[in-house]
Amino acid sequence: QPQPVESGGGLVQAGGSLTLSCTASELTFNNYAIGWFRQAPGKQRAFVAAFSRNGFIAEYADFAKGRFMISRDLARNTVSLQLNSLKPGEAALYYCEAKVLDLHLDLIFSYDTWGQGTQVTVSS
Repeated sequence: QPQPVESGGGLVQAGGSLTLSCTASELTFNNYAIGWFRQAPGKQRAFVAAFSRNGFIAEYADFAKGRFMISRDLARNTVSLQLNSLKPGEAALYYCEAKVLDLHLDLIFSYDTWGQGTQVTVSS
């Protein structure tokens, strides 16, 4: 199963911003719903944001609304997640996931494939 590849993680101070990117050489993103999830050590994976397959629907977790923004560039086959006003508790491994079924975008473990994740660290 082809996997997406995440990038853009790093260390940022609380209140700072990062932009994560997701791309895949063997997946055409306009054929997939794309979701971002995150998982901190000792915690369950949590939904962050997602785009429907046609890109007309963007969903956000409550904690992400107003601070995070998902976007996509079909020409570059890339989906990005801009993280603003980051908090120390939001340090986690952020995963990009893809699925064909265009339903339940926020459902954990409903996606067909996912990448290795990109680490976001937030210092206080």
